[in-house]
Amino acid sequence: MTESLIAVTILLVLCFVGVRIGVATFLVGYIGFALERGIGPAAQMSGQVILETAMNYNLSVIPLFILMGVFIFRADVSSELYAAAHRRFRRTRGGLAHSTVLASAGFAAVCGSSLATAATMTKVAMPSMRHYGYRDSLSTGVVAAGATLGIMIPPSVPLVIYGIIAEQDIGKLFLAGTLPGIMLVGLFLATVAIWVRLQRSAAPFDPATALAPAKPLVGAAGRARVVVPVIALFVLVLGGIYGRLFTPTEAAGVGAAGAALIALARGKLRSLGEWVEVLVEAARTTGALFMVVFGALVFAEYANYIGLPFAITEWVRAMNLTPFGLVLMIAVIAIIMGMVFESIGILLLLVPVFMPALLAAGVDLIWFGIIIVLVIEMGLISPPLGMNVFVVKSVLPDARMAEMFRGVIPFVLAMLIGLIIVLLFPPIATAIPGLL
Repeated sequence: MTESLIAVTILLVLCFVGVRIGVATFLVGYIGFALERGIGPAAQMSGQVILETAMNYNLSVIPLFILMGVFIFRADVSSELYAAAHRRFRRTRGGLAHSTVLASAGFAAVCGSSLATAATMTKVAMPSMRHYGYRDSLSTGVVAAGATLGIMIPPSVPLVIYGIIAEQDIGKLFLAGTLPGIMLVGLFLATVAIWVRLQRSAAPFDPATALAPAKPLVGAAGRARVVVPVIALFVLVLGGIYGRLFTPTEAAGVGAAGAALIALARGKLRSLGEWVEVLVEAARTTGALFMVVFGALVFAEYANYIGLPFAITEWVRAMNLTPFGLVLMIAVIAIIMGMVFESIGILLLLVPVFMPALLAAGVDLIWFGIIIVLVIEMGLISPPLGMNVFVVKSVLPDARMAEMFRGVIPFVLAMLIGLIIVLLFPPIATAIPGLL
């Protein structure tokens, strides 16, 4: 147990001083194993773990969904999704903020990346909200929070990674994330409505102006041109998985091909240079993600060698925690880690370590997967290191960090309410998968 505490402490220190989590986990795992068994066995263990992971066919679903998201980003559908959503709320106070939530949910449904959604919706929504006098606290807060829907609404890369680590059916996890994702959309819309009612100056409104977004659509035909292909792609990918027409990996390939066709139909990807840019961007994102995966798995191998998961299992047993108490404890730890760690890093560190204890306690791992992803979503906007907030800041350099973090707090509270609901009423996550 002493070795485990030392290893975890060193890992936390490295992350706090700015070492990337993939590098930090690899170094702690490799050096720790080398001190125990020698440099040769440590190198052999690390190489074997990385090689086996890289050759794992199931992991190919990740770069394919990432490629799908890049194609959708290049298709530039986000601004018109935003305009379509705004038609529904154009005569409502805070209509642009409501529209941002709905457009983020729609874009996330076919993108799957929270950070990409944050960057895209900042460019799309912020000019309109600033033009009509929305306070930066509300506008940046709703953009950063709305982007978190990208890792709950399927297809979701974190749910894929969790499914692989926990050996759970990815299709069932996608189904399980559907109702909680819709619930979060409702909670965010309610948060905006309460905010603009209590603080009317946060979203000035003049019905006579009939606020119009930057790229208005013309009639139902214009809406259909954007919304129908996106819905069709969403239904094709998820319907194919749920209908057992193809595996999640095949669905990711179909989704990537469909996203490319949407981009081509919209006049994009017409040159070799554009294709190279898309493939390089997808490869760069995949490489960065897999660095975290490789490092975390090397650390997990070392943690298994020194008995960290078994020590935690014994510790949990000594505490006499109920299954619910165990899940609640892990959620609290993840919320704290989310303030300083990357979201994928939290997933890769916590799940392998606590998996034996979860299995011993008989916890429903589909339900737990939704809980842990929901907690990771909270970490994406929680101070002091909410990754989505920093992405919005990078796209909007003149925004003040204090104002931005003040703006996400109401949405963090909304997500906390959502977490409590899923904790107390597991069927929200398990009912639909249970029908399969």
